[in-house]
Amino acid sequence: MSPRRLRIGELAERSGRTVRTLHFYEEIGLLAPAGRTKGGFREYDEDALFRIEWIGRLQDLGFSLPDIKAFLANLHANPTGPEMMAELRAFYTSKLEDTRAQVARLSVLEGELGNALAYLSTCRSCAPATEKIACRACESEHDGLDAPPMVAAVRPSHEMEAK
Repeated sequence: MSPRRLRIGELAERSGRTVRTLHFYEEIGLLAPAGRTKGGFREYDEDALFRIEWIGRLQDLGFSLPDIKAFLANLHANPTGPEMMAELRAFYTSKLEDTRAQVARLSVLEGELGNALAYLSTCRSCAPATEKIACRACESEHDGLDAPPMVAAVRPSHEMEAK
């Protein structure tokens, strides 16, 4: 029994991509049909879903489609499977380190945004017509807390108000 083949529409539906996107992947050499029907329709094997997901993951890492094509060509240029997998392992190790660093930066940013929102949630006692410059002097409204940097950075200064 031969493995099940998918037509382009079903592949698009299962992968969450459009038919046009899949055709484009094929045009630039990132995806290839496993064969064609007697009527000439493209057919893909289940591995095409892995390739499409992989393309999306590399895009999430900041790669353009031409970058992905060049990366794949470079991988396939290795003379042996173990060399290809060693290069892939080194690449994934590097990207994992980059991703962990990005997660750490985002975690800090999450904390800063939470602090800013907590501070701003106490900024509800000013009269609607209060001058913007007065926001620099309402520290008493915040139980003596200094404005967090994400808030302090946008408050107008005397110089900005004069312009």
